[in-house]
Amino acid sequence: MQILKRDSLHEGGFAGLKEHRLVKEPKLFGLQENKDGSWPGLANFVYLADARFMPQGETRLHSHHEIDVISVMVNGKIQHEGSMGHGNDLAQGDVQVQRAGGEGFSHNEINPDDEWNRMIQLWVLPETAGQPASYKVYAPKSGEFMRIYGGKNTTETDFPSKTKIHVGLLDDGQQIEVQEPFMAYLTRGKGLANSESVDEGDLIRGDALTFKAMGEVQLIVIHTHGVD
Repeated sequence: MQILKRDSLHEGGFAGLKEHRLVKEPKLFGLQENKDGSWPGLANFVYLADARFMPQGETRLHSHHEIDVISVMVNGKIQHEGSMGHGNDLAQGDVQVQRAGGEGFSHNEINPDDEWNRMIQLWVLPETAGQPASYKVYAPKSGEFMRIYGGKNTTETDFPSKTKIHVGLLDDGQQIEVQEPFMAYLTRGKGLANSESVDEGDLIRGDALTFKAMGEVQLIVIHTHGVD
């Protein structure tokens, strides 16, 4: 198991936000290797940024094609504008999934408050090109470890993929297990990952994970191999 500390990386940014980019898949970004300390992705998972929006800050309107964009709210709220889900507000803990497909979408995420907020953004490449654009917001509850992306291609799966993403709002002492290659990002709180202490801002990777929450925790887990 390996751990990457967010604060060991340079904080960059654009428009109205500051961000640490922890995952950048070299093939997608035209790199030979990750010389800035970030990690390459896992399967079709290619990007992870931990972003802080300035007061009244925004990303500005921009477009995506053939990429799935997952936004996880950590603190504060976001007003969403765009070609899908226009007018939605995201509150702390909410997760927004936007599939661009061949159709594409445009969006702008806005911090409506006079305080900094925080949002994690992940990108996953779709396994099948040319799909229709789609949009959904999830609201995990306390104590829940919710799959918000991936799984078998059935009528009950919103965004089928072999690359799966779970978001957990875990209670003190709650434990989860993943028995396949994974990346996990601890966005809030602290815990034990395979018996090793980890804190907010730690990105973890390995072949299997046993995580125990030490207090209230928000955890994002990306894993692959199998589609259950």
